[in-house]
Amino acid sequence: MHFELRPSGQQATRASPSLRGSPVGAPFMPDVSPIEPTKMGEMEPACTSKMPHAKSHPGRALASATGAILALALTLWLWPAIAAAEPVHALAMHGQPKHGPGFTYFPYVNPDAPRGGRLVLGQLGSFDSLNPFIIKGVSASKLRDYVYESLLARSGDEAFTLYGLIAESIELPPDRAYVTFHLRKEARFADGMPITPEDVLFSHAVLKEKGYPYHRSHYGKVARAEKVGDRSVRFTFKTTGDREVPLLIGLMPILPSHKLDTDSFERTTLEPPLGSGPYVVAQVDPGRAIVYRRNPDWWARDLPVTRGRFNFDEIRIEYFRDESSMFEAFKAGEIDVRTEEDPVRWVEGYRFAAVTDGRVLKKELDVEVPSGMSALALNTRRAPFHDQRVRRAFVAMLDAEWINRNLFNGLYKRTQSYFERSYLSAHGRKADAYELDLLAPFKDQVDPKVLAGAYKLPVSDGNGDNRANLQAAFKLLTEAGYKLEGGRLVKDGAQLKVEFLAQTRWQERLALNYARTLARLGIELAIRQVDSAQYEARRRSFDFDIVQATWPASLSPGNEQINRWASKLADVEGSLNLVGARNPAADAMIQALLTAERQEDFVAAVRAFDRVLVSGDYAVPLFYLPKVWLAHRSHLKHPSTAPLAGYDLDTWWSDGG
Repeated sequence: MHFELRPSGQQATRASPSLRGSPVGAPFMPDVSPIEPTKMGEMEPACTSKMPHAKSHPGRALASATGAILALALTLWLWPAIAAAEPVHALAMHGQPKHGPGFTYFPYVNPDAPRGGRLVLGQLGSFDSLNPFIIKGVSASKLRDYVYESLLARSGDEAFTLYGLIAESIELPPDRAYVTFHLRKEARFADGMPITPEDVLFSHAVLKEKGYPYHRSHYGKVARAEKVGDRSVRFTFKTTGDREVPLLIGLMPILPSHKLDTDSFERTTLEPPLGSGPYVVAQVDPGRAIVYRRNPDWWARDLPVTRGRFNFDEIRIEYFRDESSMFEAFKAGEIDVRTEEDPVRWVEGYRFAAVTDGRVLKKELDVEVPSGMSALALNTRRAPFHDQRVRRAFVAMLDAEWINRNLFNGLYKRTQSYFERSYLSAHGRKADAYELDLLAPFKDQVDPKVLAGAYKLPVSDGNGDNRANLQAAFKLLTEAGYKLEGGRLVKDGAQLKVEFLAQTRWQERLALNYARTLARLGIELAIRQVDSAQYEARRRSFDFDIVQATWPASLSPGNEQINRWASKLADVEGSLNLVGARNPAADAMIQALLTAERQEDFVAAVRAFDRVLVSGDYAVPLFYLPKVWLAHRSHLKHPSTAPLAGYDLDTWWSDGG
């Protein structure tokens, strides 16, 4: 599936798509506790509002009516043929899979990559559990990627297309009312036990009942899960219309029913887990390190979706309390590869011997995925942020130009959209007729400037004064009932005070600069830095005023937006609706993007969704990097063709150096 960018105001057609949930190209100072465990998509739509009917847009209505008549005629003519879907090798969210049934490997891998060697990675924080599927505890990094597999596997050069992994083929009717997976007979867990339909059904049932909130709600969309053959499982959905659900079932992790006990599933554990993936857990140093060792008997090593991938014999992940100590470990040769988000360090910090003599290589990689949104999330559940005027004032008071110029050499770009750096962004684009139709019932919830594509974040001259923006913020705050008394901004006799919950020194540094600006209007910003366990616990229970968050983006946003923004999840502990959004317009736009059948309607729905989020002032946008900055040991090699995300470590190998 390819789409090309069009000038502002034109509908996007064929352009370069991107990975879903790529971890690279991350925006400024990403929250080291990701806003979601994986980019798998979550939860059923919370929208109860009726979407505008197609007749509100004459051109699309005519096309829709004509299409419906033709579809009905074709259905009646071909009914015997389409009543039972034909097995296929892959599923695409929109359009057709890029790689046909005879493909032997993805074009961004080296199919002849040598296997062996060791890769050492660094990770901020700590961990106390090896169960990545529950709210309790903090699980070790990469368990989901290295130990567990899904029925289907993503490709790295398409927006959202899945190819057979545990399932060798899939059946999907045109209305996507159900999906049937036919399992490979050779699929095995690491202990040699075959993967059976019973394992698939067990995984669905236990995750729906005891997994993350997004597991529970998302897998609750299934009306019936059943074994329909010796190696086949069918999922029938409660309703049709959500085109993404069959793909998300395909990404469900498959767990061993013979190993796990449902009664103890929700408990944290440090017992090495059993999966069917390329690696097994070989060593655990709780909170400090985890070692994955490649399974020499891995059943899937020669499949088209895995060929040329997972080449290291051993992968070790070392944990660090702060960014500085992790960087020093990289300089000392204790870590093999790192991405860099700090421009000052990128320009000045890599002047050490290993870079000079070529043992460490620096690279700036092009990336074709949206940057997403890195921002300061404002908790609307709490005063004062339940008042949008206060939130908008806090957006205006961030002196982004001064921060970028003085702290980061001016190398960042300001994030203006939740789908920045892509054709899905509404920034600078006037809403088309279809967007206007979608947003018509919610006129009061969309800023007219955002609708017209004329909105821009407040800009200062970068000299540190920020006077004009402070004046605009003060006006908003006085409208919200605050007044200046004795150098303090007060309401009902109490000073405006908020707390910034920080996890890293970089977040603390940003907060200190922000606090100095706020103090000029008599606002007190308290900064509290806590360890990763405390941070995660407070984040999950929404016990904060402000936190830095990263909302990753892809060219195929879907059900994961429900977990982030749905009104019904605003008070569900452990959900990823950090800001506590309760916005029927956002709910409706999510529903629209989930049910869009044509790519142009999907793009319009995403842009409309973007306009709603920007208009809500839920966060103070920060920055993003135009490219991926990467440094690695010279013995690490990678394919000459890159995926859309810029790079994929799972396709790298060692030359033995």
